[in-house]
Amino acid sequence: MQEITLHGSRILVGECAGELLRHLPDRRPIVITNPLVSSLYQGLFPTADVIKIGDGEAYKTLDTIDYIAGRLIEIGADRDSFILGIGGGVVCDVAGFAASIYMRGCPFGFVPTTLLAQVDASVGGKNGVNRGGFKNMLGAFNQPRVVLCDPLFLQTLPAGHYAAGFAEIVKAAMIADGALFEYLRENIDRARARDGKFLERVIRDSILIKARVVAEDERERGNRRLLNLGHTFAHAIEKRAALPHGQAVSVGVCIASRLSLHLGLMTGAEVQRVIELLALLGLPTTTDIPLRDLLAFARADKKKSGDALHLILPVGIGACEARLLSFAQLEELVDKLTE
Repeated sequence: MQEITLHGSRILVGECAGELLRHLPDRRPIVITNPLVSSLYQGLFPTADVIKIGDGEAYKTLDTIDYIAGRLIEIGADRDSFILGIGGGVVCDVAGFAASIYMRGCPFGFVPTTLLAQVDASVGGKNGVNRGGFKNMLGAFNQPRVVLCDPLFLQTLPAGHYAAGFAEIVKAAMIADGALFEYLRENIDRARARDGKFLERVIRDSILIKARVVAEDERERGNRRLLNLGHTFAHAIEKRAALPHGQAVSVGVCIASRLSLHLGLMTGAEVQRVIELLALLGLPTTTDIPLRDLLAFARADKKKSGDALHLILPVGIGACEARLLSFAQLEELVDKLTE
């Protein structure tokens, strides 16, 4: 078991599912989960009131928040009640947002049960819901008290859900850890076998990268933007192609890498290594959606500034930089990608 601390949040990585109560600040939390996770892991839940929400992005809405708030009132929850989200990224985002606004905020924590949630949604303090087809347009920055990441939960994930988490792990490696990138390349067989020790290491390393960035810039005023590598195009792909988040991020990382090639920030060999690794991990690397269409969608992105966009671009493998590019410049670049 390894512990990482981030702005008062305790993040535990390792075997902890069998003893959840020992790590929680409240022995009778109010659990928010979904029916599938409940059916698989009810025996591990603490004795608690349970609020079940639907599964998938379709439930990451204000309607779900309203339903949770109503149930919290019925239960008699107050601002000292501890809310525990047990599930994937949608459960974590929704539970964290509900806790952040219920009675102006009450304590909460997460037990992420997908690889994507363990390395992304549960860590960093971003909580929110979608609005009008746009990702995370409503939300809050608020850190969970505790996050418990156990590779045990990953053994029951469908193949696509499991692969999705590696998109964020590869993204983290490209942002700040070339050694992690090489470790992934050298251990593809262990990744496919869902080896527990391998998973514990790559989850820990990914979280450490994110924690270092968030510790310096909790509210995304500067370097935290680096964590958006691949996401500007990914959000557009999610909406247009109904592709899951992790798979869309994989394609987005490939697009960003190819843009870096045209800007002289990466070599052709480096871009090919990125594409090959993502493919080996079972992730898509291309999209049929015209890049011009994706760019049009990006005009509504939260990261835009006037008629320009803060785009995160890889500089080799293991470093990234943020560039403010006008949409006219971006249109020229994406046209070059399709020549």
